[in-house]
Amino acid sequence: MDSAASRDHLMKVLEPVVAAEGLDLEDVTVASAGKRRVLRVIVDRDGGVSLDDVAEVSNAVSAFLDDDDSMGSQPYTLEVSSPGVDRPLTEPRHWRRAVKRLVKAELRDGGVVEGRIMGADDGGVDIDGRRYDFTDLTRGRVQVEFRKFEDEDDADDLDDFDGDEG
Repeated sequence: MDSAASRDHLMKVLEPVVAAEGLDLEDVTVASAGKRRVLRVIVDRDGGVSLDDVAEVSNAVSAFLDDDDSMGSQPYTLEVSSPGVDRPLTEPRHWRRAVKRLVKAELRDGGVVEGRIMGADDGGVDIDGRRYDFTDLTRGRVQVEFRKFEDEDDADDLDDFDGDEG
């Protein structure tokens, strides 16, 4: 089985296992690591994924694969994690989970829009007050913010701080 077929098969068989734990299966990859292979399973859900969630889904996937021949007889290491901040936003649920985050999005017409996601639903996303249908977007990426304030009052409070309060 080639790698694309293997990935598609693993996505198909592992999706119900991950869904039973209340999570979405985002991606599956199999990579070589010397004589072993590494099976990486990426999971997510609204509200994020805790370490306990990762442990539970890891146990469920491991138990399933112990009884299934999808990975064959060659040894492998299972890694389960949540997506990183650099994961592309390609599905409506990705955009919904990034509400209030700063993003850079590529448009199908070749343009680029950068701004804060104000809202998202199954039809599209509002970026800085402008609505974009998902059919108009190719993908987006969350931009890393080193300093973010919830509102301007927080920034004003920092301006007033002189460091001598105690």
